[in-house]
Amino acid sequence: MSDPLNKPAPTEQAPTPQEAEAISPATEAEPVSAPSGESAEPAAKSAASQSQTLEQEVSTLKDQLLRALAEVENVRRRAQREREDVSKYAVSNFAKDLLPVADNLRRALEAAPVEAREGDDVLKNLAVGVEATERQLAAAFERVGIRKIEPLGETFDPNFHQVMFEVENTGRPAGTVVQVLQAGYTIHGRLLREAMVGVAKRGHEDSAAQAHIDTKA
Repeated sequence: MSDPLNKPAPTEQAPTPQEAEAISPATEAEPVSAPSGESAEPAAKSAASQSQTLEQEVSTLKDQLLRALAEVENVRRRAQREREDVSKYAVSNFAKDLLPVADNLRRALEAAPVEAREGDDVLKNLAVGVEATERQLAAAFERVGIRKIEPLGETFDPNFHQVMFEVENTGRPAGTVVQVLQAGYTIHGRLLREAMVGVAKRGHEDSAAQAHIDTKA
């Protein structure tokens, strides 16, 4: 009598091709659809906005850089001018102290006219020494840019002249310098000391002519 427990298992038959095709799921991958036009448009706008923002930042940084370079150049030029001014005008105070020396040398020569020197060898030799000293001092002034203002015959200039008095009946136009009491000096074009002068006063004829001109105007 056979044992039902020892009964062999039934052999599993392979499915037919038709059954396998019906059972197996579709293995072909579904194609990925491209993004629609509606989703691509915001991305393009975002990229354009970022590009515009970057261009604005670059423009701002460029402007700041140019301003910084201009400021550095201005500082450099200002420092250079200051160094040049210090070099040019450093002797101004010392030169002012020497101007009275130049004045006294000139007064000494004027006190000894040429006619008086001819008859006195001592006075003549003294005048020669004073003249040599005056020339040396003038050369020293010239080397540091100091110029003497001798405005005799020129029109009064308030920037360089100081009027001490007016002279009538000079036959010169009003405001013309007719006498120099003290010479002036400049250093590199900058006033070091004003020239003290006397100027021609406007006469009656000048006043009448000016009044006539004003009336016609």
